[in-house]
Amino acid sequence: MTSSEAARPLRSDAVRSRKLLVEAAAAAFAEHGAAVSVSQIAEQAGIGKGTVFRHFPTKEDLLAAIICESMYHLVAVGERLLQAEDPTEGLREFMGAAVELQTKDRAFCQVVHGEARGHPDVLKGQRELDAVTEALTDRARRSGAIRADITGQDVMLLMSGIYQTAAPQLAAQPQLWRRYLRLSFDGMQAVDAEDLPVPDALTGPVAGGHAKAPDPGE
Repeated sequence: MTSSEAARPLRSDAVRSRKLLVEAAAAAFAEHGAAVSVSQIAEQAGIGKGTVFRHFPTKEDLLAAIICESMYHLVAVGERLLQAEDPTEGLREFMGAAVELQTKDRAFCQVVHGEARGHPDVLKGQRELDAVTEALTDRARRSGAIRADITGQDVMLLMSGIYQTAAPQLAAQPQLWRRYLRLSFDGMQAVDAEDLPVPDALTGPVAGGHAKAPDPGE
């Protein structure tokens, strides 16, 4: 797509096709993960495969667009919670929203842990999500509600870890993640505990980067 074509307003039928495509892609990626084919998405949307590629030149572009919607939804939740009267509850509610999203969207988990993670739009969304997470963490930290050595990165990894812990049992116990969110948050509030090890001294998934998330379908 050229820059002039990108700037040109879409016809009403094209707007409708794009809407159907995005809705179908979001549902398919959430249920089946990033491996779902463009052909399947096009069929579910009731449009031709060529129409998909007219709107999104690659499958990665389509996946990134869908995942970024989820990321920006979380960013909006975080920005709203920055105004919450209680910094503790603001951070807790944000973490809950993030973990719950992971339990409902297979593709989101896969992107967070690798698929299309290097896409420019995903990187931009991740930076904004990191920033609002750090802001919420800093607000709770400065209020004395959580340990002074908790960072935004800690919170990002904990949100992933909470999901990963509950994932094997989610089919039978879809709300199990709430138990581990409570356990994790109680630990974050242990303000009289020993200092945490510094990240550079750690080994394993935390120091080395993201661990692979369990697939909700497994």
